[in-house]
Amino acid sequence: MTFDQTLLFCLFGAVFAMLLWGKFRYDLVAFSALLIAVILGLVPSSDAFAGFGHPATIIVALVLVVSSGLVRSGAVMLITRTLVDPDRKIGTHISLMGVTGGVLSAFMNNVAALALLMPVDIQTAQKAKRAVRLTLMPLSFATILGGMVTLIGTPPNIIIASIREQNLGEPFAMFDFAPVGGIAALVGIAFVAFFGWRLIPKGDGAEAGSVADVSKYLAELTVPDGHKSVGDPLHTLYDVAEKNDVAILGLGRDGKRLRGTARNRLIEGGDTLILEATPAALDEFRTALDLEFVDDARAGQLDIKGEGLTMVECVVTETSRLNGRTAQSVGLTWRQRTVLMGVAREGRRITQKLRKTVLKPGDVLLLLTPQETSTDVVDWLKCLPLADRGLQVTADEKMWLAIGLFVGAVVAASVGLIYLPVALGVVAVAYVLTGIVPLQSLYDQIEWPVVVLLGSMIPLGVALEQSGGTALLAQQMLWLSDGMPAWAILTILMVVTMTLSDVLNNAATAIVAAPIAIEMAQTLGVSPDPFLMAVAVAASAAFLTPIGHKNNTLILGPGGYKFSDYWPLGLPLEILIIAVSVPSILIFWPL
Repeated sequence: MTFDQTLLFCLFGAVFAMLLWGKFRYDLVAFSALLIAVILGLVPSSDAFAGFGHPATIIVALVLVVSSGLVRSGAVMLITRTLVDPDRKIGTHISLMGVTGGVLSAFMNNVAALALLMPVDIQTAQKAKRAVRLTLMPLSFATILGGMVTLIGTPPNIIIASIREQNLGEPFAMFDFAPVGGIAALVGIAFVAFFGWRLIPKGDGAEAGSVADVSKYLAELTVPDGHKSVGDPLHTLYDVAEKNDVAILGLGRDGKRLRGTARNRLIEGGDTLILEATPAALDEFRTALDLEFVDDARAGQLDIKGEGLTMVECVVTETSRLNGRTAQSVGLTWRQRTVLMGVAREGRRITQKLRKTVLKPGDVLLLLTPQETSTDVVDWLKCLPLADRGLQVTADEKMWLAIGLFVGAVVAASVGLIYLPVALGVVAVAYVLTGIVPLQSLYDQIEWPVVVLLGSMIPLGVALEQSGGTALLAQQMLWLSDGMPAWAILTILMVVTMTLSDVLNNAATAIVAAPIAIEMAQTLGVSPDPFLMAVAVAASAAFLTPIGHKNNTLILGPGGYKFSDYWPLGLPLEILIIAVSVPSILIFWPL
């Protein structure tokens, strides 16, 4: 072992020890390790920050932007309404999402599959009032498993097929991976869904996706002329309202609230639905029924089809312009292009139209306002802003545009017309230009600590490979396997490959391990195909760390995970994958 190899193995050991300890944030640990490696000469200064321009890092950042666009456009909400039921048991939900993610990953890049389903899972967790960390990691693992089934599902399969062609004259075909990869995927998803999710650490309760106690607002939505519900009794909307956690309190017409609950009143165009709901539920109910925020007269003043809109919350104070006045009397709509969407008044009943309600100190307001002027509006009103909870307004009129751009990019990347990072970049730019993702919030969608982690660890992984550290591991593996039966040699090959993949990029692992697999087969005088298939499965099965696979890195921030949260589920899953894959390989790819 050379001096550089010794230093790198010690540095990796220190990094993993610090990350498992968890006292310091993972991005700080990784970046510090990179700087130490550069100072010691283990990583050339010219390559110190090459990881931040690596395709894996770029993909992670772009996927988060694209995912936010799918959420904001209502595409995710459409999938949520048709596919996901928050009342399902968590195991059933993980099974459904896992199978869906696995099937998608088999025929599209597994990163793109996770990009589509991750926001669906987050929204479902919020509606079901459970921590998203319990379902987001299983979803990530399912999309990784699904990618093992076909040639195009994951980069290691493509790399191994190419290496087979170079060495044996013919590549693997599209579905040659299916018998072994399919069994591993089905068993792995079943384990995660019915038992494995229980192994995920509970966290400290502050992770993304945990549901806070959110006050409900008295709010109004308008039924546009020609709406499909015109002529129907009001109670026909109750089921949709209940599903979206919205209470319909009554009906307004011609500026007045109709007496009682108006349950059997026939809905007319221009009627106002009087509701009680949280901001997120209100927006989802509006999108589900294709309702309007405001009537036609105020929609023109709001310029609702213009720049991005957002919802902000603030509290009326003693010195506020609204103290003792109504939103209509201060000209909130025509002066500030802002609409009073809802009012929360603890312990007091509001019986008038919202814009005609006299507001009092302590009232919490929900305002619909242009994204770029939201802070100015709150300042103008002299109200106290509440902490930003990331409330978004669904631009549902752009839903099919967002879906079309995303699907087109994925298809183009899958058939090789365009490089995946470039395809995702085109989608991100298109989302900004079309207003699906507001320019002001573009960079807020990216989990920068995750980017720093990945950008810092990639040069360290490259240094380990270039120093001969990975080759040293391969030599040790050949020494250990000398004289062992075939199944034991395959097992050792998979264990070592998985270990490398948990530290290196899975594509780099496949490049290193595949030639070793062919050499081992030739030494034994057997077919190299079972050994290549073992590398294909093991290179993708990186479940112990957030840096082993891009999908694991993607969920690190949204799931609120720590570095040490992956192995409690990942380790038994990797053991299970080895246990089912070795017999499957020996059956479908005999020696």
